[in-house]
Amino acid sequence: MLISNEGLSPFTTGLRGACPKCGEGKIFKKFLTFEKNCLACGESFPNEDAGDGPAVFVIFIVSIFIVPMALGFSMVLNAPMWLTFAVWIPIIVFASLFLLRVMRGVIFNLQWKHKALEIKSSEIDL
Repeated sequence: MLISNEGLSPFTTGLRGACPKCGEGKIFKKFLTFEKNCLACGESFPNEDAGDGPAVFVIFIVSIFIVPMALGFSMVLNAPMWLTFAVWIPIIVFASLFLLRVMRGVIFNLQWKHKALEIKSSEIDL
């Protein structure tokens, strides 16, 4: 069942990694690699370019929430540095990878909904 794209939120579909047009197909072929087409509705995604936006959001989120928790862990428990690194580096890596996929999906779906395409210098009339 295809749904018009008017009722679909780019945030909801992006968080689920779903097609921005139908909300049923997946936009990811692999963990961070986009599909060329939606397998459910056939929508083409040839110009996927989330750019650096998702990485910037991930850096902000991780540095605001997770890094202070690691610092607090070290200070409150008076944990040795090796233990702090052993516990928190994997948490930071996995959280960053998870958030990167989520943010790539959301930003891609926002770009698709608002028809935000990259403009090449050859397309500009001077």
